[in-house]
Amino acid sequence: MSDAKDAPFGSSFERLLVALLSIATGITLIYLAIEGPLFLHQIRYKTADIVDNQLVGQDVVNMFLLSPLLMVGGVALFLRRGISRYLLMMTPLYLIYFVLSYTIGWEWSSTQYSGNSEQYTFHFLFILISSLVILLYSLSIFPKDVVATFKKRGLAIYSVLFSLFLLVFASMWIKEVHEVISTGTTRAYDVAPTAFWLVRIFDLGFSMPLGLISIYLLWKRPNTTYPIQFMFYGFFLTMIVAVNAMGLVMFVQNDPTFMMRDLIVFLILALIIVVGFVYVLRNYHVRL
Repeated sequence: MSDAKDAPFGSSFERLLVALLSIATGITLIYLAIEGPLFLHQIRYKTADIVDNQLVGQDVVNMFLLSPLLMVGGVALFLRRGISRYLLMMTPLYLIYFVLSYTIGWEWSSTQYSGNSEQYTFHFLFILISSLVILLYSLSIFPKDVVATFKKRGLAIYSVLFSLFLLVFASMWIKEVHEVISTGTTRAYDVAPTAFWLVRIFDLGFSMPLGLISIYLLWKRPNTTYPIQFMFYGFFLTMIVAVNAMGLVMFVQNDPTFMMRDLIVFLILALIIVVGFVYVLRNYHVRL
């Protein structure tokens, strides 16, 4: 039976388990970043060397954004601090995307590349399993007794801007997919076709629909979807930071696959997401 003091956080077992998993996941992300192309180059992924520029950008975000969110969130949860709900809710969807891209996203069937990242399979599996546990737990303890105070005019402006840049983002990926269908190749496709398809399918079939669904829910079910909104926006924010970090590293390293057009779109989308995240939080009021 749960202690009354633990009730807002589930049972003591659940709270302690998730707190430990969160801290351990943060440590694992730091370890993988140190072992990878960011520092020691001990992990070699089965892909083109030029992709290391993107991996460095993502590992920087993992080490300096995701790991602190997980570790501080885990400690705060151990201490029964309310902020732990918000810190941990921002991480699961990003971590799921990260693990899928770092495991099934490489050119495993290609004889052109060699690597040893399969030796770290259980590290990635641990992160994936932990993210699922953190996701389900965070949804169960997130504040649900809330009041939404969105004004239609402000919500309409945000909805139009967010939808517009989601569609611009989608059009970029759709254009490249169409090029592959029509010609058999497109920018950077030949060096990493598996990664190409994973990113385009995940973004077109998951990330962008989530964005449009989040807008729909703000209009139709604002008072009952606060946990879902925070989970969505946590994913958008962490993911767009990682995407822009990759783009900046590619720019600094004169990556031939870099396109300034893409970076500009992603920077503007990041600004809209940050403004939208603040806007959504300011218009939700948790009943105490």
